Amino acid sequence: MSRLKLVITSRDRDLGGFNVRRVLPYPTHRMVGPFLFLDHMGPTQFAPGKGMDVRPHPHINLATVTYLFEGAIHHRDSLGSDQRIEPGAINWMTAGRGIVHSERMPEVTRVHGGRLNGLQCWVALPENQEECEPSFEHHPAVTLPQFLNGSIKLKLLLGKSAGHESPVKVHSDLFYMEALMPKGAVLEFDSENRETAAYLVHGEVRVEEQRILAGSMAVGDRTQGLKIEALQDSRVMLLGGKSVGPRFMFWNFVSSSKDRLEEVKREWAKGPGHSPRFPKIPGDDQEFIPLPDEAAPKGTPL
Repeated sequence: MSRLKLVITSRDRDLGGFNVRRVLPYPTHRMVGPFLFLDHMGPTQFAPGKGMDVRPHPHINLATVTYLFEGAIHHRDSLGSDQRIEPGAINWMTAGRGIVHSERMPEVTRVHGGRLNGLQCWVALPENQEECEPSFEHHPAVTLPQFLNGSIKLKLLLGKSAGHESPVKVHSDLFYMEALMPKGAVLEFDSENRETAAYLVHGEVRVEEQRILAGSMAVGDRTQGLKIEALQDSRVMLLGGKSVGPRFMFWNFVSSSKDRLEEVKREWAKGPGHSPRFPKIPGDDQEFIPLPDEAAPKGTPL
């Protein structure tokens, strides 16, 4: 019996001059463990003078994680964090009760133009930690566990897996791992009794007996793990974990409580700096993304 439950094909989304491929949430499969959102940014080549500009916007009750393969992003937030994100490093931002952040192309990159290629995920917080104090962590590539499984190079970005543990402080039982698989390599991934999915960044693989193309995610059947065979040199992202329960989503807001969503919508309608939950960002306080209309599609800028 196949352990493959579903194959999700990413959908293109225009974020205002910058396209992403959206994988999660999917209409028939909203979450994988606590992961409830995944965007593949790029690969995109920006011309000189152009770049990504995601203006200040809010989050609550979740954590965001950004991982780049190419390029750089300048992260700022309402805690005062000011961090350049580069390939191989992990940025983990816990929104908790509320945070505001922006993500822009660094000025030095914007002048000359450059590529951007990476992933951003959202991770739901357990209900008893949804309203925790917001925080921000940056972990350089050299601090993250890297190890081999035969010819496969593995890098653990978040959580615990295969006897290794990431230094990133997470809030539930989860994993997020990068696998560089040469053609012909086979990975029997043990989910350790957790929900599992594999997103193919580039290359071509066979999951169980089904071919998977770049930009697609294979979702395992409950907690049985997955068998992945590289048909070409491939980069695969493995993610999942224990469920933390269903969540409601409106725009950038995710919560276990519908009432809380209504409350923060009213607060953000006034913009940053008008409530303790959503302060202004030091150094990036001249603009922001306004609350969308109720009829706007559920989703997020990034």
